[in-house]
Amino acid sequence: MDTMRSITETTSKDNGHAVRSVHAKAHGVFAGELTVASGLPAELAQGLFGAPATFKVVMRLSTQPGDLLDDSVSAARGMAVKVLDVPGERLPDSRDETSQNFVLASDPAFAAPDAKKFLGSLKQLAATTDKAEWAKKALSATFRGLEGALEAVGGQSAMLKSMSGVPITHPLGDSYHSQTAFRFGDYIAKFALVPVSDNLTQLKGERVDVTDRPDALREEIRNTMIEQGGEWELRVQLCSDLEKMPVEDASVAWDEEASPYHTVARITVAPQLSVGTELQTLTDERTFFSPWHGLAAHQPLGSVNRARRRTYEMSADFRASFNGCPVHDAHAFMATPA
Repeated sequence: MDTMRSITETTSKDNGHAVRSVHAKAHGVFAGELTVASGLPAELAQGLFGAPATFKVVMRLSTQPGDLLDDSVSAARGMAVKVLDVPGERLPDSRDETSQNFVLASDPAFAAPDAKKFLGSLKQLAATTDKAEWAKKALSATFRGLEGALEAVGGQSAMLKSMSGVPITHPLGDSYHSQTAFRFGDYIAKFALVPVSDNLTQLKGERVDVTDRPDALREEIRNTMIEQGGEWELRVQLCSDLEKMPVEDASVAWDEEASPYHTVARITVAPQLSVGTELQTLTDERTFFSPWHGLAAHQPLGSVNRARRRTYEMSADFRASFNGCPVHDAHAFMATPA
C-alpha cells in the first residue's frame, strides 16, 4: 500500500491531478452488453452465470504504469470489466453496490508468484515513476528488439516483457486473463476474455507504428470501435488439480489441455466513440475496478488478490481526496445510457 501510494503521490504532484496507481492511462472505454449463455452444465452455471440473463457492462483498456507515458514505452495491457446491476449475495467490501468486476491482463499468468515477490518489482516501478521518459523509450525499443528475436526462434522472456519489452501490438487483438484464481460458486476457476468478432481476431499480433504518435494505441482503438465495435467471449477454466493448478502461486499458467476454457458469456459492443466521451470521464474520474467488488460466489483467492483488496481501495480513496471528486464502484453509471 505504501509503495502504490508513493506512485500516486508522485504523479499527482507533477500533474496537479491524481490518477490510478497502476494502469493510469486509458486507451479506450466503451459500453456494451454481457449475455450469459443458456444451457450451461451445472459446473459452469455458477454465480453470475447461474441463469441466462443480459447485463450492461463498461470496459476499460489500459497499460500497466502509474504515469501517463508515450505509447512507445511498451507495457503489459489491462482490460477491466464492470458488469452492472448484478443480483446475488455480495462480498463484504461491496455490500452497497451491485456490480461484478473483472480485472484482466494480457498475459495468462501473473509476473510474480505472490504479493511478497511482486513487491520487489513494484518498488522498481515506483522508483522510476515520472523519470527520464526518453530513457524509458530507448530501453523499451532495445528490449522489444531482444524479445522479438527470441520469439522469432520460438522463445520468449517474461523478464524482458516485464521490463517494457512487450511487443507493441493492437490491444483489441489480445486476449485478457484474470491470472489469479477465484471462487466459481462450488468450484475454483480463472477467467479469460477472448475477442471473437472477425474485425478483432484479424488484429491479433498486428504491430502498431508508434513513431511520433504518443497516443497511438488510443487512436487505433478509436478507429476500430467507432466503425465496427466488437465481440468477446468470457471463458472460465476450472481447477481440476490443486497441485498442478495452484491458487497461491499466480505465476503458474494452468494447463489448458488438462482443463480447457469454456465459454459462459458473450460481450457485445456496438460501434461507438471510445475516447473523449462522458463515459470515459466517468470511468477514469469517478469509478474504480476491484475484484473484491462483486458476488460472494466469485471471491478472489490467493496472495496477490488478498494484497489487492485494501490497496485498490486506498488508491481510489486517494484519488477522491486529491481531486475532490467522490469515487464509486458503479453509481456513476446508473444515469448514463450505454
